[in-house]
This record gives sequence, structure tokens and C-alpha cells, in this order.
Amino acid sequence: MGHDELLIRNRYETISIANDFMIGILFLVGSFFFFYPSMETAGVWLFVIGSAELLIRPVIRLARHIHLQKLPSGSWDM
Repeated sequence: MGHDELLIRNRYETISIANDFMIGILFLVGSFFFFYPSMETAGVWLFVIGSAELLIRPVIRLARHIHLQKLPSGSWDM
């Protein structure tokens, strides 16, 4: 594994972890909002945003794959 490949993999892994962390926060806070009727609408919006974040996960993986494909041939293995 070359330096460039390792750098790319580490960057996308960090982005993926940050995305997963945000998903967890959005769903946890949204769940607590459902305990208070006045905050239910905000809770629903947090769930919608969290669901959109779930769609970002495969986008991150695809972007990493494309980025690695642009490296010189033979410098990485899937």
C-alpha cells in the first residue's frame, strides 16, 4: 500500500466516522425531542436529516473508490 493510497483511505475513513457520529447525534437528540410535544416537529426534522446522512454513507464510499481509481495503475488493490 503506497503513501498516497494510505492517505486517501485515512481521509475518507475520517469523513465516514464523522458522518456516522453526526447520524448518531441527530437520531439521539431527535428521540429525546419526542418526549416533549412542543418539540416533536423538530424531532421529525432531525430524523429526516439523519436519514439523509445515511444516504451520504454510500456516497463517501463511492467517492473513495473513484479517488483510488485515479491513482496510477497497480498502486492499490480492492
